Amino acid sequence: MLPERARVSRAVMWSVAVLLLATVGCGGTTVVQGECRPVSGADVCAFSEMAGSNIVAFGATVPLTSIEGVPADAEMVWPPVAAAAIPLSDAVTKATGFTTLTVYWEAHGHPPGPFLTPHFDFHFYALDPAQVDAIDCADVTKPSTVPAGFALPDIEIPGIGNLVGLCVPKMGMHALLQSEIDSPITFEKTMVLGYDKAQPIFIEPMIARATLMAQKSFTLDVPAVSGAPAGVHYPTKFRADYDSTAKSYRFTFSEMAGMK
Repeated sequence: MLPERARVSRAVMWSVAVLLLATVGCGGTTVVQGECRPVSGADVCAFSEMAGSNIVAFGATVPLTSIEGVPADAEMVWPPVAAAAIPLSDAVTKATGFTTLTVYWEAHGHPPGPFLTPHFDFHFYALDPAQVDAIDCADVTKPSTVPAGFALPDIEIPGIGNLVGLCVPKMGMHALLQSEIDSPITFEKTMVLGYDKAQPIFIEPMIARATLMAQKSFTLDVPAVSGAPAGVHYPTKFRADYDSTAKSYRFTFSEMAGMK
């Protein structure tokens, strides 16, 4: 049997090893936890992945409890109100231009038809939060180009009116894949691009609750985004990794375009 001091030392060493495993990723990168905000009884937390002082990825951890705990029914509020707004770290903002994650729960989905299913909107904004809050959709200027296969549809919402470019106040316009807009099949997961005053302002994994409840990892294609302001570097890769031990998803954006 080990002496008490040896047992304590071994316990300390084990704790340090666990901490290192929790913070060091593949290739010697370090995962740095950011700020958290509660969503349906559990914390959704921002993070960044660093290689030395350089950002190589950023994203958020989303506990399954947050997915399970959302209300099955919710009164429609216009404009919609975010379940949480989570600041990204200063390091992420300085390197990529992205500032904030807002999480929206759409209990009944929203038009057009394929998206009328319960789902989550995860908006990663490359815009100051005060500027996002000021979006009123009065400026209906659409960008001259959007990525191949994407469209900015004009959608009539009963009781609300015509949303040019599917513009939602305090969010912005929403560019969707035309093939999904036209699909007779309910969507499962997709990547949405946001615009305001003809400039790109956010990137959004929009994911059906049923997809997240399946507790399986997945990826989404990320289109090349043009027209971003100087200093804003859009990611080109996205993955959602499910950790069955932690019962949580890790949403990761990486390989930012044009970033040195």
